[in-house]
Amino acid sequence: MNKSEIIYHGSYMKIEFPEIRKHRFTKDFSWGFYCTKIQEQAEKWAGRLNTSVVNVYELKNIDTLNVKTFEDYSDEWLDFVVSCRNGGTHGYDVVIGPMADDTIYDYIEAYIHGQMNKQKFFELMKFKYPTHQISFHSIRALDCINFIECYEV
Repeated sequence: MNKSEIIYHGSYMKIEFPEIRKHRFTKDFSWGFYCTKIQEQAEKWAGRLNTSVVNVYELKNIDTLNVKTFEDYSDEWLDFVVSCRNGGTHGYDVVIGPMADDTIYDYIEAYIHGQMNKQKFFELMKFKYPTHQISFHSIRALDCINFIECYEV
């Protein structure tokens, strides 16, 4: 990916200099700074907060990094998310793929606890709207995003 791309991060504040922070709960692709190429999705993320701010960044030159891309929901994606949500980490600088929203996470929990098999999981996933996330997991990865602006939703 040599060309630049615009990505968005929904928050409650302007984030000119993104950070990777370890939180109590891990996310789909482990701890990292999460963005999306879908502007509406970032606005929804921001809209859950009292002050809703969307930060806009230019992403470029990630082709030199260790990048893992999931084109769609798959067995490999599900296993990766389950591992990360259970506290597992990985060696990727950047991970790109669909996200597990709250509904999908309920399906993942059912799968983890043996209440749903993979076939049923993917059957239910067919009815979900498209999502996208790109997570940054290293300082090298954060160096590939440049703040452009932010706006209130």
